[in-house]
Amino acid sequence: MIIWLNGGFAAGKTTLAAELHRRLPDALVFNPEDLGITLWQWVPPNEDFQDLPSWRELVVATARSLRRHHTDTLIVPMSLVRDAYRAEILGGLSDAGEEILHVFLDADVDVLRERIMARPSPGDPQETLAWALSRLDPGAAARQPEGTVVLRSDRLTTAELADAVLAARVDLAR
Repeated sequence: MIIWLNGGFAAGKTTLAAELHRRLPDALVFNPEDLGITLWQWVPPNEDFQDLPSWRELVVATARSLRRHHTDTLIVPMSLVRDAYRAEILGGLSDAGEEILHVFLDADVDVLRERIMARPSPGDPQETLAWALSRLDPGAAARQPEGTVVLRSDRLTTAELADAVLAARVDLAR
């Protein structure tokens, strides 16, 4: 199974992935951002590596390969902010026969803004901050596909979020 942790920047995906990995030590955590950074070593960097068709193809291929050859459970903390990209990636995985638990971490935009402002920014902090803030999308939770587990990361603790994801994992596996 692939547990895809989606949500806005600073919604708690990385923290939740670490907690899930602690509870599922045989699982692997795959961060597709690493593929984007690697791609930028080969092709001219753009504003967002998610816009690169190669990135989206590599995410599907890498997730499938990791899940098939190295683990029964893959945990993927990655915002897919564009609906078409989410559909392309999750659809590609599903079409390839992968079982996907899609989790969307929702939080109040003001909470996300506070979290973004509080975390360290690589590179030019002002530019990074402006980029992350420009991608806040208060309506994203409502646009998630049917079957998505929507959890409020501003109302639940990390442990409660992990409990909910693991319960959904059991339900999906039935």
